[in-house]
Amino acid sequence: MPNKHFYHIGFGQDDLGSLPPSIALLSGDPERSRLIAQTYLQDVRLLSENRGLNSYLGFLPDGRPILSATSGMGAPSLSIVVNELVQVGIRQIIRIGTCGSIQPHINVGSVVISSAALCRQGAANDIAPVEYPAAADPFLTVALVKAARELEVDYYLGITASVDTFYEGQERTDSANPNLMRSLHGITEEYRRLNILNYEMECGTLFKMASVYNFAAAAICGVVAGRTVSENIILEQRDIAVKNAIATAVHAAATFESAN
Repeated sequence: MPNKHFYHIGFGQDDLGSLPPSIALLSGDPERSRLIAQTYLQDVRLLSENRGLNSYLGFLPDGRPILSATSGMGAPSLSIVVNELVQVGIRQIIRIGTCGSIQPHINVGSVVISSAALCRQGAANDIAPVEYPAAADPFLTVALVKAARELEVDYYLGITASVDTFYEGQERTDSANPNLMRSLHGITEEYRRLNILNYEMECGTLFKMASVYNFAAAAICGVVAGRTVSENIILEQRDIAVKNAIATAVHAAATFESAN
């Protein structure tokens, strides 16, 4: 709706100018959204810092507009932001996140491109039934794969486990709660045997929303922890992983936009 500022994202269609973007790069971390805007985009303009959900309007080198936005941590926050982004006209969303790999061959510093998600998220159940598939848009996903190849980024394509909690839900015991429920004991090994690649906390809900709302969604995550070795995030490799994920997503957005 024109001239309406949305309560959470803090801006509306009228703030996007005469050439509004149709694609958004969505990060959980507001600092990552700022980094993307200031490092990879041109003629950047801050749209809002409401609730820490920083959003920036910028342009690709060919002059096409693109949004760098913040979802916050977890699926409930993402569901609010995505709903409002769709209302201002966004039709493609690429999530740029971080994750922990659960397969021994996936190295910290690489990226995982999610083709679909095992969705263990309460927010998603308000969007569609548990049985409803959480699948990425195939065309946007292929654009990410092509971009990773062209940039020579070490990538893996496959199914992601998308869960609601960072500690218990990802079978971490080195935390304030070392006593996991019985249903969570051994779940990482079970997922590993199902050829699931990684843990993260948003893309399952994003994918279900995309199918229900009729927009295209894809996800790429930098691998910052190798869960077959340790529960801990490897800080020395984190920046490399995030940089690889961002560069791949920006390149894919440009390619996808030019082809559609």
